[in-house]
Amino acid sequence: MKELCILGSTGSIGTQTLDVVRNYPDRYSVYAICANRSIDKLVEQAKEFHPEVVCIADESLYEELSRQLSAVSFQGKVWAEPQAIAEVVTMPSIDIVVAAMVGYAGLRPTIEAIKAGKTIALANKETLVVAGEIICDLALQHHTPILPVDSEHSAIFQSLVGEDRSEIEKILLTASGGPFRTFSLEQMQSVTAADALKHPNWEMGAKITIDSASMMNKGFEVIEAKWLFGVPVEKIQVLVHPQSIVHSAVQFTDGAIKAQLGAPDMRLPIQYALSFPERLKSDFPRADLLALKDLTFEQPDLHRFPNLALAYEAMHRGGNMPCVLNAANEVVNLAFRQGRCGFLQMSDIIEATMDKAAFIAKPTYEDYVQTDKEARIIAEQLLNC
Repeated sequence: MKELCILGSTGSIGTQTLDVVRNYPDRYSVYAICANRSIDKLVEQAKEFHPEVVCIADESLYEELSRQLSAVSFQGKVWAEPQAIAEVVTMPSIDIVVAAMVGYAGLRPTIEAIKAGKTIALANKETLVVAGEIICDLALQHHTPILPVDSEHSAIFQSLVGEDRSEIEKILLTASGGPFRTFSLEQMQSVTAADALKHPNWEMGAKITIDSASMMNKGFEVIEAKWLFGVPVEKIQVLVHPQSIVHSAVQFTDGAIKAQLGAPDMRLPIQYALSFPERLKSDFPRADLLALKDLTFEQPDLHRFPNLALAYEAMHRGGNMPCVLNAANEVVNLAFRQGRCGFLQMSDIIEATMDKAAFIAKPTYEDYVQTDKEARIIAEQLLNC
């Protein structure tokens, strides 16, 4: 029996992780669930899974959460604020931390979980985008496995099982292209958040769905792949694959390519991360290859989707620049969802923030904290110009 701590239990990855737990109650137990603000969902999850700890990041919601949990006779602990989330991941009973919090907020608890030697099922790509070098160094120091939950990185991970990573010639990172894959720049001028949230293949949270539409999500995945698999960004090629059946692939030095295929269902990579090195049976949808008429691949258009190019630039510049990229993106992503920013304007503000923010070649954790604050202020100022 493995005890899980699910950071972001009320989000898309968190709720699908709980689907896996439902399928295997003899293998997985939920020790702690954590969320930012979603009280109603937390209470429902606590009623079903009876965790030892329920944690809410927004301290102002602590009393209401406690009241609702008391009303359903919850017997465990109720904690609040980000500090509590960073502490709960270190509890001795926890075996696996599912890092599924959205954005920069997932960085500190992931660091604390690594230091505590917990297995990390990583869905929060921003953790590696912001502080990849620190995360990888800590994982080596504490002998902590990091197992990818993203479908693309899980596909790469599965393709590399049993292979020598020094023989990687190229990582082929696939992207659906999002809802605006065939839109012109003129058409994208007037798209709304409601339009961007209509992803053609995947069901995801609002923030990541907007990032997918702008291809910033794919830029983040390039950076994440660099750190997870120890390859330079020059060896990572993005391919737009609208069918989302080939989740990613690896090309080796002899010319062979290994790919992982499957239906677009996030429960599959989640379950694999939890059960590795085993494969567990599931009733998840199967990809019917006979029913597929086409599997197509395209070059990404960096002119229409400059966020992908900005991610490569941030990685080439190094230092704290990916942290700047992430912070600026979080600001404009939220502003777009709130109607305060146009779709194409997001890239302009991110690029300007990267130009204005102070560059630090070898940042510490404290530098990342300061960089995140500075970049957010700059991005907000640019929004209001």
